[in-house]
Amino acid sequence: MSETGTRPTAVITGASSGIGAATARRLAAEGFAVVLLARRKELLARVAEEIGDAGGEARAHAVDVTDADSVAALAAAVERCDVLVNVAGGAFGVDEVSEADPADWLRMYEVNVLGTLRLAQALLPRLLGGRAGTVVVLTSTASFTCYEGGGGYSAAKHAAHALARTLRLEVCGTPLRVVEIAPGMVRTEEFALNRYRGDATRAAEVYAGVPDPLLAEDVADTVAWAVTRPPHVNVDLLVVRPRAQAAQHKVHRTD
Repeated sequence: MSETGTRPTAVITGASSGIGAATARRLAAEGFAVVLLARRKELLARVAEEIGDAGGEARAHAVDVTDADSVAALAAAVERCDVLVNVAGGAFGVDEVSEADPADWLRMYEVNVLGTLRLAQALLPRLLGGRAGTVVVLTSTASFTCYEGGGGYSAAKHAAHALARTLRLEVCGTPLRVVEIAPGMVRTEEFALNRYRGDATRAAEVYAGVPDPLLAEDVADTVAWAVTRPPHVNVDLLVVRPRAQAAQHKVHRTD
């Protein structure tokens, strides 16, 4: 499908599952032509097919946001970009600082921070080339809160928060909006599982007894709302948590 039609184009990273896939489906339903980016070709193709079957317009590109050449190839293939949604990220490990593996910290920084930086740099010419553009950086409440065992993830998300705030300052006066969305507890199929290195029991315990944690679709709803505001409206920072989570350490559980 063409990316140069009348529909505005949204590029979404991490679009093979979870929040990224939910955001792609939602923006397609809002009338965007969506460009789906992730490493896993088969899952990407499945999401793109679902969007197409629902009447939307979607293209899938296998891209590794931690690889500069991969991102450059994607940028060369994208003719138009009105919205960039940086979802690709993740947490790996729950070790305390005294025991943490620097390789885990580096991995989190590469995907959460440098991946976002690479995509923003690569697509800024497209975003600034139209009448109006929007960059969305999906961070976390960990961007401004620290907790035991979350040092590496919190450090990476603090850096992503700084990236978004700095870019907002630097493009002031241009037609580009910069939006940061910081979710709290979101239950997806992979986030906690990846964090606990595939231990399904420990991953399930994160959400045990929590009535109605956020779902990927809830976060996608906030993205869609932010990017569809009138062009003069910039949602600088939107924090979204489930009702049961009043703060990082204050979570109501029924058992």
